[in-house]
Amino acid sequence: MDLTDITLLAPHNLPFAGAAILLLLIVILQVIGAGDFFDSGDVDIDLDVDGAADGLEAGGFLESAFSLLGIGRVPFLIWFMVLLLVFMAIGVAGQELAISLLGAPLHPALAALLAGMGALPVNGVLTRPLERILPQDETSAVGLDSLVRRDAEIQTGTARTASPARAKVKDRHGHPHFVMVEPHDPQAELNEGDTVLLVRREGETFFGVHYESKLLGLD
Repeated sequence: MDLTDITLLAPHNLPFAGAAILLLLIVILQVIGAGDFFDSGDVDIDLDVDGAADGLEAGGFLESAFSLLGIGRVPFLIWFMVLLLVFMAIGVAGQELAISLLGAPLHPALAALLAGMGALPVNGVLTRPLERILPQDETSAVGLDSLVRRDAEIQTGTARTASPARAKVKDRHGHPHFVMVEPHDPQAELNEGDTVLLVRREGETFFGVHYESKLLGLD
């Protein structure tokens, strides 16, 4: 069987195949843990609708538009994944309808534009029940600074000065974040499996100490 006989792999469905590949990639990254980038403190990607609206005289309109599209109702990654799924479904169905009515599919660019215009409002409708299902604090983004003074577990490698190791830390909502950690004491080492206290941050690198460390008393 020719692969182009499969609807999603047909040339006229190229934008929607791309959406499917991106969706699959995001799912894989989430499963292996690397996808925490999308919803961790490294990137505060959950939109602060109220903050954005306050900066504009027509902030009420902007807030209403965001709410209508579902932005800010659920974590941005979930919103984006649902959008990709809806975009793909509408696009493929639209191309099949065009073939049925017109005898030929639409140009991929036009089909993608129309599918995108249709997917945004549909996605806004679909995120409303998701907002009720998900725990309320799932929509709360946290900044990197909020992870200081929290416990972290060294997961990969040994942390030394100028040679950080990957560690997992949970924010105040219990969501895991993966950060790079170096020892606060230049002479110390933090080994895989150690639980340490994050005492400060420089850029995207955190510095941690063992609980028995005398450095806990330092600012």
